[in-house]
Amino acid sequence: MSYQGPSVLKPQANFGGVRFLVPGAMLLAGNAGFVNAVGLGFFHAPVSHMSGAVSHLGLDLARSAWGDAASTSMIFVGFLLGALASGVLIGASRLVPGRSYGTALMAEGFLLALSTWLLAIGSKWALPLAAAALGLQNAMASSYCGFLIRTTHVTGTVTDIGVMLGHWIRHGAVDRWKLGFLITLLGSFGVGGLLGAWGDRRYGPMVLALPAGMTALSGMAYWFAYHRGLVDLIADDNPRLPATSSFPRRQG
Repeated sequence: MSYQGPSVLKPQANFGGVRFLVPGAMLLAGNAGFVNAVGLGFFHAPVSHMSGAVSHLGLDLARSAWGDAASTSMIFVGFLLGALASGVLIGASRLVPGRSYGTALMAEGFLLALSTWLLAIGSKWALPLAAAALGLQNAMASSYCGFLIRTTHVTGTVTDIGVMLGHWIRHGAVDRWKLGFLITLLGSFGVGGLLGAWGDRRYGPMVLALPAGMTALSGMAYWFAYHRGLVDLIADDNPRLPATSSFPRRQG
């Protein structure tokens, strides 16, 4: 049987079940863009995604800049340890109610606060701590409704947007809600980066206290809301998620 085009995901039946998915993802993506811009202003190496950090490490090694290579390596290790901590705290590969999201956000806020203080005194130890905070955040929001939700880098987001537009050109069908969500995520990261760069130029690295406070307060609010029974992320604790991969599957 010939391929009939990509399946359309109904937001009312799936995304609508997660009430805070869009605003939460926007805030986290903006937060990551902000932190990454401040980190780039301090060391010229990204702390929110490891592709750039590993490339930067290669450059450092090629020019025998051993001190910079050590700093870049610490960024990588910090991000890895942050993701590890998220796996221990949350222990889920997709959005599931009852997980320790509040605790993870408070831990991220603490790491960013400590990074802010270290940046203020000019210590490069601030970089692995900021990377650990974003590694923890990136591993928190993983998959829902068949596609990855990454909030600290946009490579996968841009790829998904491109694939969806390609399917639209070829098959004349596209999931507009999902496409809009991904574009919103991309824009949020970009706006966060712009605000972070502007704040760093105007106020210096202490501006990192803003995302530190925001994530800590968000974590406290989530923890309070959940323990008060106010959080209802998904109606079913074990929902059967539909197959909504961006890549087509032949039927028959």
